[in-house]
Amino acid sequence: MQRERVSDNVYWFQSEIYAQVTAGVITGPQWAVVIDTLAIPEETLAMRTFIEEELAVPVRYVINTHYHADHTWGNSLFPGATIIAHMLCRQLMIERGADSLEAAKRSNPVFKSLKLVLPHLTFELGEMSLRVGKKNLILTQSPGHSRDGISVLVEEDRVLFAGDAFLPLPYIVDGDMDESNTTIKRFGKMGLENIVQGHGDIILRGEIEEAVKSNLAYLAALRKAVRNAARRRNTQDALAAIDIESCGKSRVSLGGLAEELHRRNVRALYRQIINEGGVTAASPIKEE
Repeated sequence: MQRERVSDNVYWFQSEIYAQVTAGVITGPQWAVVIDTLAIPEETLAMRTFIEEELAVPVRYVINTHYHADHTWGNSLFPGATIIAHMLCRQLMIERGADSLEAAKRSNPVFKSLKLVLPHLTFELGEMSLRVGKKNLILTQSPGHSRDGISVLVEEDRVLFAGDAFLPLPYIVDGDMDESNTTIKRFGKMGLENIVQGHGDIILRGEIEEAVKSNLAYLAALRKAVRNAARRRNTQDALAAIDIESCGKSRVSLGGLAEELHRRNVRALYRQIINEGGVTAASPIKEE
């Protein structure tokens, strides 16, 4: 696990095992707030040990930016902490979390000790604020990657923990492209010092404008390419030809997972376009 101090009392963690998933912590004089957990229990426990022993404060709150397993399954490793999330995050964890975790336990023993811990405190509309020492955290709805997505702004430092609403490669399979566009544009106008992505490295102030443009350009290129492919008689071949480079991104990002995530984006967007009646399907999508 990598670790870095972002600003005073603000730290970032990144998994070295799974998909460069990230988490954060903001500390006050008496307690700390964790933002997301890491996918592998041993890394989340290492993060907790650093907070409790090196920073010398207990974790009082854990914020889940969205319901996906690699950001929430570590909730149970912070006993006594209050879990905060969007209302939809709790709902989706109830609907999908237990079965998913049980399946993971059957396939990989590293998850055997985990249990599903649902958010205790949720919000639905607007914003939610949380004071940690001298830091004000503003929790805001940030859908696109998923319906329940939220981001967390450390107001004084202009550091944004974006969750998976901002990634090296936008991933919309469980979300919505238009909402993703809106969220990414909003991030670009916030005057941020840093964006902590849900996966990947921290984006610095001088890199934010280009990162925002790159993600918006990818989504625009993806939409155009999939619409064009959907109109072709040989739709499946045309969809398969939409490689990640043609949409302006690199296949080596996210530890080599980007190409597979891109292929999933292509299939998901094709289904969405057909379901919305934008074009008539020439042939059904083939699931891999």
